[in-house]
Amino acid sequence: MNIILFEEYELGRNLSRRDERTIHLIKVLHKKAGDTFEAGIIGGMKGTGKIEKINFDGSIFVSLQVSEPPGKRLPIRILAAFVRPIQIRRLLRDLSNIGVSAIDFAGTDLGEKSYRDTKLFSDGGAHTAVIEGAIQARDTLIPSITIHDSLDKWLSDRPWETTGDKRIPFLLALDNIRPEGSFFHLGPTSRPAVLAVGPERGWSDRERNLFEQAGFLRLSMGSRALRTETACVAAAALALEKIEEYI
Repeated sequence: MNIILFEEYELGRNLSRRDERTIHLIKVLHKKAGDTFEAGIIGGMKGTGKIEKINFDGSIFVSLQVSEPPGKRLPIRILAAFVRPIQIRRLLRDLSNIGVSAIDFAGTDLGEKSYRDTKLFSDGGAHTAVIEGAIQARDTLIPSITIHDSLDKWLSDRPWETTGDKRIPFLLALDNIRPEGSFFHLGPTSRPAVLAVGPERGWSDRERNLFEQAGFLRLSMGSRALRTETACVAAAALALEKIEEYI
């Protein structure tokens, strides 16, 4: 763990000896009572934690001194088709690690329908995955996650218009089968990015028409069919390179 993160409600409570943060501090970092470590509050400030006490039952009590504001999340929103739960977990962790602001999931015409039944979004697994990505990046901010039954619903909801960012985003659907051009040829921009990544079987012609009606460009990242989670990370990296405030 590059930073130990705490939910606001956990402050002032003991951490169980089985908590992975306790294990990391005591067993991996070999911290003792009185030692400090890098810490932060999820969604808030970061700074220093201190082990105030190691209890007889192996639990620990820590205090935090946090005054450093978190860094900015990237102005990148990614829509991903539902994939296998293990892929969703990796995707969430890696996109959180990169620093995207929002991750949306939607059912697609050619995606496997059973993947939408995953419990990750109800049992805390998705939340844990984005925290893991933030920890790796020494960040306290995590991306928002939203679920949409279909691409139609996502395009109708237009969640990128509810962020408060007044800049008009560039809207891009990755399409390696019938693209209108190449992502690599886009020039620098000062606008936020909304990127849509489909299932490994790609978009249906019906969905391509929906994207066109919604103002999306359909661009490729080459002719190879990538795993959805790989395509999401690659697209985020390309978008980051093109957004001028981060070049």
